[in-house]
Amino acid sequence: MSKSIQAIIGITLCLIGFSSMAQAELKVEAVYGSGANVYKLATGSPGELGLLQALGEAFGKKENAKMEWIKAGSGASLNLLKTKQVDMIMVHAPEAVNKALAEGWATDRTLIGSNEFYIVGPKSDPAKIKTATSGADAYAKIAGAQANFISRGDKSGTHVKEMDIWKKAGIAPSGSWYIITNDFMTASLKRANEENAYFMTDSSTWVAEKNVAPKLEILYRGDKFLVNTYDALAAPAGATPGRETAVKFIQFVGSDAGQKIIRDYGKNKYPEALYNDAVYAKQYVY
Repeated sequence: MSKSIQAIIGITLCLIGFSSMAQAELKVEAVYGSGANVYKLATGSPGELGLLQALGEAFGKKENAKMEWIKAGSGASLNLLKTKQVDMIMVHAPEAVNKALAEGWATDRTLIGSNEFYIVGPKSDPAKIKTATSGADAYAKIAGAQANFISRGDKSGTHVKEMDIWKKAGIAPSGSWYIITNDFMTASLKRANEENAYFMTDSSTWVAEKNVAPKLEILYRGDKFLVNTYDALAAPAGATPGRETAVKFIQFVGSDAGQKIIRDYGKNKYPEALYNDAVYAKQYVY
């Protein structure tokens, strides 16, 4: 065997090894259910806020299944599905979902529910966004005042929506007032409180976690563009080990039993449910 062929084989084996290591190092945030049928699911706030546990445990009992939750924002979740590291995802990124379906590496799209985005900020409202006429107008006022603003900056569904709003406002945000966290929703909300800053948080996180941001309040809401729809997606048939169980889970989430869990979740602990169901969400799909 020539040295060049040996080198090629060596490089190939190294790449396979690195790929295997990347797969092995995928962090499982939590496990729900204890059945024999294992599937991996990547998502962000539905896991952080406990909805995933409620759905996963109910499904696990029904289908002898075990969910392994990978904590990731929408952008990272989509990449994990594309690279076949998870069996399914729950995301709020409609354009990216459309692209994934068109490219063929995602299937079984199911609308599962929604929440909305609130723009929260200091109670003194230095940028005067309470008088804003839209989300883009609120952002323009913040930029004009150069008031502190927290961005997740992580290519999550929230960050993508944020950048879409800046685009609508005709602004490319930059400067010391524009603070990027590269972190999840609750951690970024805490940072906004510390920095006396504006931040766009989903309504579910605000209802459940607003105690971490006592200096802030809701200053703008109501723009239909800020409604946040969630889709579930699975890997294509045969692409991942737990794909068939994941598809059954998606079907469960879309069923009457799963939808009841979604629209009731949080009512026993908070003043309101944390999510709306798919029937409500459908009116905001575009």
